[in-house]
Amino acid sequence: YQHHIFTLRAAQVNSWRTLREEWRYEGSAFRAPQELRTESDESQDLPVGVLRTRIEGWDTEAITTTLRTNVANILDRPVGHVVIHRATDGVVTFDGIGLPGRSLDISASTALIVAALDTGVGDITLSVREIQPIIDIADPELRTLGITEVVTVGESEFAKSPAPRRHNIAVGLQRFNGHIIPRGEIFSFNAVLGPVNAATGYKKELVILGERTLPDYGGGLCQVSTTAYRGAWEYGLPITDRRNHSFAVRYYGPQGTDATVYPPNTDLQFTNDTPGSLLLQTYVDGDKAYFIYYGTRDGRTSDVYGPYTWDQKSPPADRSEYTADIPAGTTRKVGDAVPGMRAAWFRVREMITASGTTIESVDPVYSIYEARPLFTQIGVPAGSPLLSATTSDGSISSVAASSARSSFARSSVRPPRRRN
Repeated sequence: YQHHIFTLRAAQVNSWRTLREEWRYEGSAFRAPQELRTESDESQDLPVGVLRTRIEGWDTEAITTTLRTNVANILDRPVGHVVIHRATDGVVTFDGIGLPGRSLDISASTALIVAALDTGVGDITLSVREIQPIIDIADPELRTLGITEVVTVGESEFAKSPAPRRHNIAVGLQRFNGHIIPRGEIFSFNAVLGPVNAATGYKKELVILGERTLPDYGGGLCQVSTTAYRGAWEYGLPITDRRNHSFAVRYYGPQGTDATVYPPNTDLQFTNDTPGSLLLQTYVDGDKAYFIYYGTRDGRTSDVYGPYTWDQKSPPADRSEYTADIPAGTTRKVGDAVPGMRAAWFRVREMITASGTTIESVDPVYSIYEARPLFTQIGVPAGSPLLSATTSDGSISSVAASSARSSFARSSVRPPRRRN
């Protein structure tokens, strides 16, 4: 469903198999009378022309149980209620959260799964009901801009993020809360975000800096840009600038649905081609980040299909380098071992023009993720000849090893204090 992927193991599918009784009379299936159905002895004498057999089928109750446990518990949510105000200075405020209600149509999804299993189809799009939230627009000018309903929602999850990363995500989301994107305007993430430094409230957290992952102000802001991107992309807004991360980051799965930013060079941009303005409400709920886009929906439909992955590559050999940026004798991890891959998604859009013409388009989105090694830095004194020694296989030359042992003997080696 949209970017949400629910994968089932073969053992789960096998547990859905069941045997059911089938009755036939002269070759045609029929519903047997109760007196025959209650007879448990299969060797009983049956009327002439009547045949009882057992055929393999699917236990729909078991499928329903799996859907409730593995899918509905994640997707389902209640209908939200929000009151939207606008102050005399133009600042938009929200009382409540206007999140649409969402519920998995278990009956329809079960039927889809059975049909897929019977025909050898490996993927289905779940049947999900969405209900508009209760929205009270307290400012009449917002209504004239077309702010009437929820157009789309972007969401992402950042469970197990460290405290500085969570802090930066919350600060970054707040920059967009109440922002209005006029009709026809190209939205620039970086332009709204503004400066990223200590003065604007950010903490240092891990960011991708070339070959290394190191602390810098605003680490975690790509969670915000990815959340914004998913809402615009899934609804079918034209994406004018988007770049994937250089390697696959676990916070942005499924791969191919991320959008990295690094002001001012790397931006996320899309066009508001809806009938009215778009108003943003952003917030954090537990481990999830949300972008709610209020505006006016049109007659478009948009579905995304993926991820299709190929060209998987194993992480290269471990790598290490010497640095004077950390205390001599200590180590610091500046990169996890990550496999590489290519990923593709396809967005299928259908729009009806004012003249009634239907326009269909298929927009592919390709992402290339590098394979990265486990990369460790080893602290040495400034001016050490070891600073020019970097290995790609985890080994250290005999001269370097001798010098390193001498250095390490004078200070204990501590594990990295930060994780990627």
